[in-house]
Amino acid sequence: MRVNLITQPIDHSDSRAGAIPLSLTIRPSCGLPGDYVLPTDSSELLHLLRKQTDLPADVLQSFEKNLRARTSGRLLGVELSETVLTDIGYFID
Repeated sequence: MRVNLITQPIDHSDSRAGAIPLSLTIRPSCGLPGDYVLPTDSSELLHLLRKQTDLPADVLQSFEKNLRARTSGRLLGVELSETVLTDIGYFID
């Protein structure tokens, strides 16, 4: 399923070294309703994206720069399998 991934930094002082707490919104890229918000952190998200997508390294590096700058980040039209979406709690009907 193609989804848009939108991040917002969460201001928490208890974050692990190097990991930035995030709110991740997963939204179907086809325009249908179905937003899902997941609390995560930058390390977990980048690990997921590197392992479970075929996004080019330069796209991931640019996205990571946005995360490190504590700005909102967007990745549009990312292909995630139903298994990955289910594992993170996004249920598909």
